[in-house]
Amino acid sequence: MPAIMGDHNSVRGYSPYLQKNRPGHKALRKGRVSLPNHIYSITTTTLNRQRFFDDFIAGCAAARCFENTIILGDAKMLAWVLMPDHAHWLVGLGKQDSLSIVVNRLKSSSSRLANKILGRRGILWEPGYYDHALRAEEELLDTARYIIANPLRAGLVKRVGDYPFWNAIWV
Repeated sequence: MPAIMGDHNSVRGYSPYLQKNRPGHKALRKGRVSLPNHIYSITTTTLNRQRFFDDFIAGCAAARCFENTIILGDAKMLAWVLMPDHAHWLVGLGKQDSLSIVVNRLKSSSSRLANKILGRRGILWEPGYYDHALRAEEELLDTARYIIANPLRAGLVKRVGDYPFWNAIWV
């Protein structure tokens, strides 16, 4: 069987996803600031955009992590959607944990549970993520609506209510 990029069994142990200086990921960190009590829109993708969450049980396992108060710490999940190959989170930071700590906890815990269901090991999420700090209260509901409407735009469902992997504090 051919080696899969990023798999721990890849040829001679080489995996470009474990390199520290991957192009693009350094740029994502440049200028990143994590401000307490601010709201962030976060997007993260699965490794090579693999559709791990086409598996319903793996999606359920990962989604349970997104509202777990132990994982979130003093942050609050305002809205989220889990797509087959990526996730969007709208997170309000608290005073203690930085954005990177919250994202790392979300990715680590969801990866652990989904990997167990999928019968695989190793990296599930790409190491980087995109974040955007919301600057105005008016942006909040529009951003939440945009996040929640992802399955509609992707053509996965005709109504948001038909998609199983999303939530928002306003519903």
